[in-house]
Amino acid sequence: MINLTKLWTGVAQPADSLRYGHASGHPANHAGNGSDSGMPAAARARKPITVWNITRTCNLRCVHCYSDSMAMQYPGELTWAQMKNVVDDLAAYQVPSLLLSGGEPMIHPRFFDLVDYATEKGLKLTISTNGTLITPEKAARLKAANVAYVGISLDGIGKIHDEFRRKEGAFDGAVRGFRNCHDVDQKTGLRLTLTRHNVQNINQILDFIEEKEIKRVCFYHLVPAGRGSEMQVLGADEARHAIDTLIARVETWHKQGIDRELLTVTQPADGAYLLVRMENENHPNLAEARRLLSWNGGGANSSGRGIANIDTQGNVHPDQFWQDITLGNVKRMPFSEIWEGKNPDSAGILKSIRSIGLLSQEERQSRMTGPCADCKWFSICGGGFRTRAAFCNDGHLWGSDPGCYLKDEERLEACAVA
Repeated sequence: MINLTKLWTGVAQPADSLRYGHASGHPANHAGNGSDSGMPAAARARKPITVWNITRTCNLRCVHCYSDSMAMQYPGELTWAQMKNVVDDLAAYQVPSLLLSGGEPMIHPRFFDLVDYATEKGLKLTISTNGTLITPEKAARLKAANVAYVGISLDGIGKIHDEFRRKEGAFDGAVRGFRNCHDVDQKTGLRLTLTRHNVQNINQILDFIEEKEIKRVCFYHLVPAGRGSEMQVLGADEARHAIDTLIARVETWHKQGIDRELLTVTQPADGAYLLVRMENENHPNLAEARRLLSWNGGGANSSGRGIANIDTQGNVHPDQFWQDITLGNVKRMPFSEIWEGKNPDSAGILKSIRSIGLLSQEERQSRMTGPCADCKWFSICGGGFRTRAAFCNDGHLWGSDPGCYLKDEERLEACAVA
């Protein structure tokens, strides 16, 4: 994740310790939630944020769904006993955050049992949902269970969102979900996937965020997985325009004294582009933003290192999009052991994925092909989002991310990063 609010304005944000290796002045980084004692010594030493797809069943049929979910039952999903075992293991392993996803996670018959059990075990819990099932009563239950954050997906305003979700009324349902969470003071944010079908409406979406007083928003760059493989990632000009628009709105909110967190996800090149902008504009936060992004390392420390996925069948993957690489199954081996490389069947591929972050910068970059091979922002970006790079390079782990939108003069003439 690239936290544009933190990097552009310098204002402390809730997950500074996890992303940048130090606790800030934000309350969420202290009092046992991201405090100094729990900080990793290096980005590559992080425990993974774990995305758990607890069911594939969904009440919508989104055009860009990476799990290709529909309103049907899928065999082989984990039993309640197996789910509790996963929670016990994740809690003992001390993962920094557990994200429950789907399908639509709230459709699972034991959803609230799982929420209560996970939070009682001390896990920091996030829910990724389409929002349509969040009634006032369910919002209150989420709040009572101390759920850290509810991310509601939105892909446009009104009819545009309904077309993405393939269901009339999906937008109104999501808005009700936002309102119900807001009414009980449940921390809630918006999650949006940038595609060529909605990027032109980005200002309208930002206006909606202001109108509804949404305090956190994550803009995902499209990863061509599942049904999303049929869609096109943003072109370079479209991506630059989108990020410029987001930066401008972050600056406006900051000047207005509004505390709103805006992040981009699945494109570490956003960090490099941010530094290009800062450098060109002689931005006062340039040195600090460079230092923080250098510690994070972008794609070099993300999939298979700082991000993990457990799918509906119990299979463990480097992230929720990289489903063609399976590292093990929690029905047969605890997640923690799989992630520590104790499954002999997957130890080799896990080591290969992580070597992108373990080797020296010079050795990593010498193995890269394409534009990443001579890019001076490589230590910042880590070669982009490695899952998308593998998808578009026939599984080759050292290919370049085709979603990068830096111009050649920016890649080759940027000042060297220490």
